[in-house]
Amino acid sequence: MLPWTVLATATAPRGGTLRLLRRGEEFSIRLADGNELMNSRLGGSEAALATLAIERLGRQRDARILIGGLGMGFTLRAAQAAAPAEARFVVSEIVPDLVNWARGPMAPVFGTSLSDARVEIRIGDVGGEIAAARGAFDAILLDVDNGPDGLTLAGNDGLYGEAGLISARAALRPGGVLAVWSAAPDPSFGKRLSRCGFEVETHSVRAGRSKRGGRHIVWTALNRPPGGRAR
Repeated sequence: MLPWTVLATATAPRGGTLRLLRRGEEFSIRLADGNELMNSRLGGSEAALATLAIERLGRQRDARILIGGLGMGFTLRAAQAAAPAEARFVVSEIVPDLVNWARGPMAPVFGTSLSDARVEIRIGDVGGEIAAARGAFDAILLDVDNGPDGLTLAGNDGLYGEAGLISARAALRPGGVLAVWSAAPDPSFGKRLSRCGFEVETHSVRAGRSKRGGRHIVWTALNRPPGGRAR
């Protein structure tokens, strides 16, 4: 078996070191302690984050979609494929090096997804994007850290705590969708979404692209319009 080669390292703005590794055609992004965050051979659940959200939203022609976390681009590419041609995508990524890796050593993974005129990459904290928006998005897709029980940034409580979820709801249009990816189940998070006014569905999805292997969790949460149920 080919050995892993370290291609690059990056420091997250609020601490933590990321490493980009390659073995043949396979890429891996890991923490300094070896814990793997992403692998180019997987991505099934990250793609499901987009397809499940867009399915629940409905094929709204001019949908504006915020994606929190670029990762290896699985969510972005799935959203581009599933959404109508008129949709627009804002990708918020807090680690600038990840964008450089996507356009450099990981270009074979990303293909032409970043050259799509519908895509805007913004460097910064997705929490800031959400806080600054008021009814600006039809869908918000969050794949930040390992989900509500994050590993890298303690500040992710600002996204997944009640204050963050209320802020996300305010950033959505009525009938919009908040979708959240997690490496593991978290029943308390689903209840928290409900308390914050969302209609919640919990999905168990394959981590990879086959019908075998481990599973991850995706929550899709509808922003109920005032005085009625979300569509």
